[in-house]
Amino acid sequence: MKPRFEIVAECPQTRARAGILHTAHGPIETPVFMPVGTQATVKGLTPKQLGEELGARIVLANTYHLWLRPGEETIRACGGLHQFMRWPRGLLTDSGGYQIYSLAGLRRVREEGVDFKSHLDGSHRFLSPELAVDIQRSLAGDIMMVLDDCTPYPAGEAEARKSMELTLRWASRSFAHWRAADPNPDTMLFAIVQGSMHSGLRRECARRLVDLDAPGYAVGGLSVGEPRPLSYEMAAACEEVLPRRKPRYAMGVGMPHEIGEYVALGIDMMDCVLPTRNARNGCLFTGEGKVMIKNAAHARSSIPPDPDCGCYCCRNFTRSYLRHLFLSREMLYSTLATLHNLWHYLDRMRRIREAIVAGRLPEYLLAIAASVAGGR
Repeated sequence: MKPRFEIVAECPQTRARAGILHTAHGPIETPVFMPVGTQATVKGLTPKQLGEELGARIVLANTYHLWLRPGEETIRACGGLHQFMRWPRGLLTDSGGYQIYSLAGLRRVREEGVDFKSHLDGSHRFLSPELAVDIQRSLAGDIMMVLDDCTPYPAGEAEARKSMELTLRWASRSFAHWRAADPNPDTMLFAIVQGSMHSGLRRECARRLVDLDAPGYAVGGLSVGEPRPLSYEMAAACEEVLPRRKPRYAMGVGMPHEIGEYVALGIDMMDCVLPTRNARNGCLFTGEGKVMIKNAAHARSSIPPDPDCGCYCCRNFTRSYLRHLFLSREMLYSTLATLHNLWHYLDRMRRIREAIVAGRLPEYLLAIAASVAGGR
């Protein structure tokens, strides 16, 4: 089945829309939040919990990490990433561009690609835009990402332009290689807009990427230390230029109360490690803000993490019990907390989509803001 994106409803007061991303592994309703499964697993959860308990339709895996271990050939020999991790629904594979950014002390960026030392064993590796495509084709996910150069923050305009131009050249090479390798793909390759926090560069990059006629477009280089209003501004600058009929993906964002703001700016897809990482570190997200479970105030609390939440954790366990598990370093804590935080994100995104379809998104976003403010 040829993948495609269908818009089913639009919000007249904002840039938000509800859609369906049709893939070989089933339809994905958008806007969508994608749990992060870096190493072919969402930490602490089974695929059954992820799919049946939480209703996740798509997860993200990381090309860089899976290339180093266990290697794309191993995954290909096991039938591809879906079969390898026993996940029957949508998969997006990131290209490794963010690791180029985050592992700055171990790499050297040049025109041909990136030389770096493996963070696992120190071995020399080279990743080119073409190789990033080939690795992802071996993984056989539903959505692939081009290799990009993620500009650090802050960056002057000259530095940001240099990085953006490299990203554009790499994107052109990636698409030429992808189309030559498979003229009738059943996967999608997304281009990535860069330009740091310079709105003019963002718009220029988006305009030039539109010429590639990509199946979808991502806004990269966010959540790299910039103030959140600046992140919104950059997403809006890209949205002004990107094709309205193609899916848009904001990479690596955001807090629960922020995802609706990105949707209102015309973003269809998001991912972030916050719900899973914060869960493991004792931070639970609720409708009224964060709950730091280690705090003594929860020692004898008989209420669930969020009384208004319908997840398995909140239906069955108290804050007191979760605090005990956390302080005892019991593995069950991470599973329950991760279930809860991901439920919170996924349920909120489902409600946002329902609000778009019902024509009441602005009212819903105001209610979220009031709830968070009241919980502080």
